[in-house]
Amino acid sequence: MRNRQTGVSLGGLMVGSVIVIIMALMGMKMFPVYLNFTSAKKAIVALAAERATSSVTDIRKAFDSRATIDDIRHVTGADLEITKEGGEVLISFAYRSETPLFGNMGIYIDFAAQSKQ
Repeated sequence: MRNRQTGVSLGGLMVGSVIVIIMALMGMKMFPVYLNFTSAKKAIVALAAERATSSVTDIRKAFDSRATIDDIRHVTGADLEITKEGGEVLISFAYRSETPLFGNMGIYIDFAAQSKQ
């Protein structure tokens, strides 16, 4: 008896390739957005630890300096919400990012972070 070979047909290979290409495109478009968010979150956590006795204006200026160095684009010092909670500084921010994919399609992502873990 002859054994029948099984495998991927040309049509299946093309459909699978299209799915992989779309996922790779989305990943390449979303990576910088998440990198920007994580940089901003690290900056506010570090500022909250360093600047426990600083004024609100000093914290905003320090964040703007870090944002320039770390290339943080979506959050500025004016966007920070700074409060004191039990003797420690709590810094938070929230924003919406719009990432165009292709044509008239895009993705909206709401980001929010605070310095308290």
